[in-house]
Amino acid sequence: MTGSALELTQDLIRINTINPPGNERACIDPLDAILADAGFTNTIHDFGPGRANLVARMGGSGEKPPLCFTGHVDTVPLGLQPWSVDPFAAEIADGKLFGRGSSDMKSGVAAFTVAAITLADRLDGTPGIVLVITAGEETGCDGAFDLARRNGALGEAGAMVVAEPTSNQPLAGHKGALWLNAHTEGVTAHGSMPDKGDNAIYKAARAISKLEEFDFNIARHEMLGAPTLNVGAVHGGININSVPDQTDISIDIRTIPGQDSAKIREQLTHYLGDEVTLETTIDVPGIWTDPEHDWIRIVSDSTAKITGESYSPDTVPYFTDASALTPAMGNPPTVILGPGEAAQAHQTNEYCVVERIGEAVAIYECIIADWCAL
Repeated sequence: MTGSALELTQDLIRINTINPPGNERACIDPLDAILADAGFTNTIHDFGPGRANLVARMGGSGEKPPLCFTGHVDTVPLGLQPWSVDPFAAEIADGKLFGRGSSDMKSGVAAFTVAAITLADRLDGTPGIVLVITAGEETGCDGAFDLARRNGALGEAGAMVVAEPTSNQPLAGHKGALWLNAHTEGVTAHGSMPDKGDNAIYKAARAISKLEEFDFNIARHEMLGAPTLNVGAVHGGININSVPDQTDISIDIRTIPGQDSAKIREQLTHYLGDEVTLETTIDVPGIWTDPEHDWIRIVSDSTAKITGESYSPDTVPYFTDASALTPAMGNPPTVILGPGEAAQAHQTNEYCVVERIGEAVAIYECIIADWCAL
């Protein structure tokens, strides 16, 4: 793999890591090699065939914990719409780098990797940095949670930068996600004799009507707003002329910091009644750092000097690996800051603005230099 952040991003895009199945090890191995060549101490943590996370460390001394950068190398599928460019060719046109993962978020991983390597020979005797490069983020932060469960895999961090796409604007947090499957059961019968059966879809319909009116009964967050609930999918029945004996309802809840997922599920269980059973499929907490936190202000000022854009406190709607890593690493102040375009995430013909990749490297170098007093 090559040296510039743009070239490294292209190299990573050319590796197909669509999740499922992931096959992220194909990205992890070359990143491990270039970081090891720069003197980093690396550990690869396997958590499935062809799947792995990488934790790379440099420096580390004194009482101040290291600065953490994190990003994932898996991507979402291409979608049903045809692309007008090769999604794995990493072509550049009109100042844009095209390809699956260009914004979400191989450009971010490449940028902090290059920034870390650039300053590597100056980190000895400093608090140092740790790079946490994960697999499985797109399916619920699977890789990050695997690391969090491994004793001693992560250690403590003093601050964290999540290189998800923000157009190089530092953002202070995101909502969590609680995804539930609501299941109803009935008794099948011939469609001409519905009185002989028990219709599971009718039970699901009653539950959906209730869900539309559900109130979390909690105050809005100052920036993340109110928690939300959406019924995203309903599956039930076998055919038109049978009474359906089971139905599944997919519920997408976006939580705000301070909410307890177990209590939400308990509340919904009582609210929906005995006709419905609930199963959790994804549970990732929200992340929030006060925008007036001293370190967030330092990051914001450093970013503004490089981009020329003033800082306006904001959040992102998507969840990140910080949901798993921030609590596991001691709840350090966490900022979401990366070169990708958030609106391009998961899109057909996904791209990243080329200029932002080099810009991100400069921002990350400033953040490292400040943390490690270089």
